[in-house]
Amino acid sequence: MTLRRRLAGGAALLTALALLTGCASGGNDAQGSSESAADAPKITFLYSPYADYAPFFLAEKKGYFEDAGLDVELISKSGSSGETYQQVSTGSITAGGATWGAGLFNATKAGTSISVIASVSKIPSEGKNPAPLMASEKSGITDAKDLKGKKIGIPGDGGFGIYSVALALESVGLGLDDVKLVNLSPGDIPPAMANGSIDASWTIEPISSAIAQKKIGHELLGVDYQSGVELGALVFNSDYVQKHPKAVTAFTAAYLRAVKELENGGWKDPADQKIIAEYTDLPVETLQSIGLTRQDPEGSIDWKDVARQEQFFRDRGALEFDGDSGIEKIFRKDILQQAVADSEKQPSASS
Repeated sequence: MTLRRRLAGGAALLTALALLTGCASGGNDAQGSSESAADAPKITFLYSPYADYAPFFLAEKKGYFEDAGLDVELISKSGSSGETYQQVSTGSITAGGATWGAGLFNATKAGTSISVIASVSKIPSEGKNPAPLMASEKSGITDAKDLKGKKIGIPGDGGFGIYSVALALESVGLGLDDVKLVNLSPGDIPPAMANGSIDASWTIEPISSAIAQKKIGHELLGVDYQSGVELGALVFNSDYVQKHPKAVTAFTAAYLRAVKELENGGWKDPADQKIIAEYTDLPVETLQSIGLTRQDPEGSIDWKDVARQEQFFRDRGALEFDGDSGIEKIFRKDILQQAVADSEKQPSASS
């Protein structure tokens, strides 16, 4: 297993990428190449240090990628999903996980070298919300209906955070035009809530649990308003997919193997908890208490929900094109189907 390293260097503009890279193809046979998975070049995978990526952490640390004959390096990022799209498109990074958002839809329409392989995370249908809307204790707000005219923090205008806030407001009869949006990075949310410079904010675990524990803020709604929403996708550089389909299939199968392990009690397994804690820099005790996103053992994508998200960003004027992005055309369904079949043949944990 390789050691993690941090990504360095800038990224080219997405508009230039269309001139430098080819379009993804969704119709190739995942098993069409004579090359084996073990013959393929190293796969570098860009991730965020959140529990959403736990299956990738297990697949690396427990040797599931190695079992498949793959050379994989997990690389932690500090930037946005846009960084992932840019780096994967140029081939600087082979693959990554990122939220659905304006950046991905714009990159798709621009013809950049990105292939969607599988779902990485979804909002659960019940239980603790992993990305809640929270009100500052200083605001005195206890009902989301009272957010009208108030300042709400969001992590930019083109990603999941603003979409999540829009769903929350819609659930109580309000819209984004009824509030004042303030752009904040996730790390700036707690101090902004503590000093009262914002009344409420979109948050994400483990930040949301820390806010509640320190009594800086409190949740306003249950998880219902965004139940089942697609949060993250696994994307690969299309050129790599076309040249090394068996390696991409094997990588995806190893990921799904780890998803199934977590679904079958891995979240409560001390050994798995230790691995996840290492990659997220969180105490095991914190991992046991935070809200978790859901991973699908078959990596399935709710394309109707993806279409709703695209329409939302279109209505916001965040898309740089007319018509549909055609994102389903860059989905490698053949690879996902083969990966699901292969993962079913694998044991749920390393022996």
